[in-house]
Amino acid sequence: MNQDKMHLINKIFNNETIRTVWDKDDEKYYISVVDIVSIISESKDGRKYWNKLKQRLREEGNESVTNCHQLKLKASDGKYYNTDVTDIEGMFRIIESIPSKNAEPIKQWLAKLGKERIDEVFDPSITVQRAIDIYRAKGYEEDWIIKRIKGIQDRKKLTDTWKSGGVTEEVEFAILTNDIYKEWSGMTAKEYKQYKGLRKESLRDNMSELEVALADIGELTTRKLAEKHRPIGLEENRKIAKEGGQVANNTRKDIESRLGESVVTKNNALNYQYIDESKLIENK
Repeated sequence: MNQDKMHLINKIFNNETIRTVWDKDDEKYYISVVDIVSIISESKDGRKYWNKLKQRLREEGNESVTNCHQLKLKASDGKYYNTDVTDIEGMFRIIESIPSKNAEPIKQWLAKLGKERIDEVFDPSITVQRAIDIYRAKGYEEDWIIKRIKGIQDRKKLTDTWKSGGVTEEVEFAILTNDIYKEWSGMTAKEYKQYKGLRKESLRDNMSELEVALADIGELTTRKLAEKHRPIGLEENRKIAKEGGQVANNTRKDIESRLGESVVTKNNALNYQYIDESKLIENK
């Protein structure tokens, strides 16, 4: 499946041409502001409209402008030029600032999403069912979905254990997770995703059964060791995380010696194939 464009964004805009670029350092999609403004405002000169809108938003202290920066995007003449881009959150905030009938369907959609999230606060089972429905729509089998939901619960138990040991920041959770992955796979979670050709997609959703099993062993062992030894703070927890990863690595080596092949694979669930925009730009 060729994923060189962000298909969800194009779907929101009824398959109009919206230039998007993936920033692998930020792990974010960035979207051309001029393209969005041109479609929503129906302006003959989207760039001029955006310059005026940008000035107004800046005067109002709107953070949408502050969050915009420039990346090289391909223009109609085939060349690459520095272009104002924003992330997905910034995109919606800019849309909300444009008085146009074309913006109304998207604003209504955003309002509907907001209502759904509030409904989920009152009834969390809606969130679970929504996740199940999405996995079904993507073609995952029922047994896999059941295991995936359980895996999410197990992950929550691990982060709760880390919290009890004084680790509370998301960046610290990421560090500990990377320690586990690095020990058994030889890669951080980010490197593992890149190895599989993934971007925003979940790494777990794109692992083989054996890869998931090894990830589970690493995290479960880490949790059990942390519950027993009660490490406090990031550094003590990192030692435990590495031990958990080492247990998974020993299991991996045993499996591979019997299989005669690596269990870490580049395969992903939906055969994603992304075009590296940075390489295209370098070649121009």
